[in-house]
Amino acid sequence: MKKINFKGFKLQKVDMNNMNDRFLLINLYLTQLGVLVLGTIIMLFQKPSLAQMLSWNNTFSIGLWGVAFAAAVLVVDLLISNWVPPEVTDDGGINEMLFKNRPLWHIIVMSAIVAFCEEWLFRGAIQASWGPYWTSILFAAIHIRYLQHWLMTGLVFGISYGLGWIYIQTGSLWTPIVAHFVIDLIMGCIIRYRREEE
Repeated sequence: MKKINFKGFKLQKVDMNNMNDRFLLINLYLTQLGVLVLGTIIMLFQKPSLAQMLSWNNTFSIGLWGVAFAAAVLVVDLLISNWVPPEVTDDGGINEMLFKNRPLWHIIVMSAIVAFCEEWLFRGAIQASWGPYWTSILFAAIHIRYLQHWLMTGLVFGISYGLGWIYIQTGSLWTPIVAHFVIDLIMGCIIRYRREEE
């Protein structure tokens, strides 16, 4: 049997200038697939009530909580972007590369996939055991691109905690999914269409 040479594997810092669009999209979709699979595996051990978790019993309340929370996040983000120097909110150019040349339909698809997969794992699977506080710490930690700036790390933590809180209030996973989707969609459109105007 042939041995694998692990010494030959080296982790290298990714240079944003050398990253192409195809690599970025493959990375995004494979990461989200991994997040979805991990969330599903965790749920197999927890055996949650999927009917209750994915309930649309109070559709108006789900939509209202989701859109209201997203609006609050977007207002805070707008205030931060107006008051804080750009280098404090810099994510290394990832969001810019993801959205800048994307057609609207693709921004919608990406936002929907990311919102569903991440909420499936963090609110649906992890929050059931860890609660919203520790889940939000983990959520902020996996958003590595923001960890170099305390303000952005705090904002990601706050958004995650808020998503956990609105999930508790409505009892439906669709509420944080709607909020996450609206946030990502509007931020993606701002990045995409702001560049078009410039």
